[in-house]
Order: sequence, then C-alpha cells, then structure tokens
Amino acid sequence: MGIDIGRLESLLVQMSAEGAPGREFCEAISELARTGRFAQLREILPGIVYDELWARYQQNPAAFVVGWRMLAQEMRQGFVQHARQRLTSLTRLQQAGGGTETPAWQEIQLALDRQQNDLLRAAFALELLELVEPAVLRATHLRECVVAAASSEEADRYLDEATRCYFFGLFTACAVMCRSVLEEAIKQKLPEALTRQVRTRYRNTATLGNLLHEVNNNLLLTGIDGDFPRLANTVNDVGKKAVHLGLLSEDEARECLQNARKALELLLRN
Repeated sequence: MGIDIGRLESLLVQMSAEGAPGREFCEAISELARTGRFAQLREILPGIVYDELWARYQQNPAAFVVGWRMLAQEMRQGFVQHARQRLTSLTRLQQAGGGTETPAWQEIQLALDRQQNDLLRAAFALELLELVEPAVLRATHLRECVVAAASSEEADRYLDEATRCYFFGLFTACAVMCRSVLEEAIKQKLPEALTRQVRTRYRNTATLGNLLHEVNNNLLLTGIDGDFPRLANTVNDVGKKAVHLGLLSEDEARECLQNARKALELLLRN
C-alpha cells in the first residue's frame, strides 16, 4: 500500500483544528458563563484577568457567552493559517509598527501557546509534508555518486547538505554548498607539497577558484583527471552567481549539483 501524502495532510489539518491552542479554554469560559458557574474561573485565572472578565460579563452576559464561543470557533477554523503566519514571522523581516491589527483570537491563541509551541509544530509538519512529493520527483533526477577513493567526513556532509537543499527547494543554498564540497574534496586530494604551497600563497584562505587554478596548472603532479577542472569551474561559476547575483532556479541548482557529483567522481576515481 502506497503512502498517501494528501491523506496525511488532511489528517494533520483535522488534528490541528481539533487541538487548536485556546479553543478549549474559550469554550470553557463560554460554558461556565452560560451555566452560571462563572465564579469557578477565579480558581484558575489571575485576579486581574478574572476581574476584567467579570466586569465584561456583567455588562452583557448573553453577548459575553456568544463572544467567547465565537473566539473558540475562530481559533479552530483559523489555526492552520495562524500557524503558517507564526512560522513566517520567524523567517522573514517584520516591519516595526506594521499597522495590521492582530485579531483578538490570535493574540489569545499565541499567548496560550507560548509553552506548547503547537503553532510552530503544525506549521513545520504541514510544510514538510508539502515538500515530500516535489522532493521525491527531484531525487529521481539524480543517481548515486560512486567513487573509488574516500574524501573526508566534512566533504560527505557538504554533499549531503547540498543534495538535501536541492530536494527541499533551497536552490541557491544548494549551489553554495556544491562549491564547498568541491573545495573540501580538492584540499584532501592535493599532494602535501602543493598543499603547503597553496597555504602559503593564499594565506590559508584559498577559494575554489584559487584551488582550481592550482589544479589546472599541476594536473600531472596531482594526477587529477583533465576533465575535472572544466566541470568544477561550472560549479564555481553557478555558486558565485548564487552568492552575488541572485536566487537560482530549480534547473540551475539541479545542473550545478549534477556537475558537482560528476566532478567528485572524476576527482576521486583513484
């Protein structure tokens, strides 16, 4: 039986709505007020909060009951959107005094969720589920990167991160990490004499471009395949574009990653 991502998303939305922070709290206040048990709130609410709610209840008991019931409904119905907004507030710049008035139910829900973090939990879960099918499709465009010689744990981690960035739609970050994996792999491959020369010449700050220049001038000494510099230079160019010229497309990131993996196979073939 296949994994139905759409069904998982539907179940998650349902679970999120049923367990929306603040919904039960608002329903309880409404029900206690409706049934004449308002005084029980004194045991669970801070005094100043209780006094304010009691004053509002006395002004119009019927409207108070309906108002808190409506807040509970709004918390349930708007939870997913609020969860996404909560996550976005952490990933993007927020303008001070933006002028947008926050609905009362969102303020209450956020305040009640400070410890549980269900808003963030739901937002991450939904976002990650939405990434599954696109990630699977992107993964089908790659093949295993098979090499004869090992490099380093750091190079392997760079490659892992670059590949996962591509899977999850972080295309610009993917290209930047592709440069990093080639940098690290080249450093591990250089003969000791050339390594000392590069460290001295570039004061321990050699970039991928610097390393490729040295490799191209010392192909016989390094024993590196002659096709490696060409592929690695295309990766370097795309990586520089990612850093200095703007965001990359999916196609650009995929080609960059594929070239980086092919370059690694050439570099580590012996």
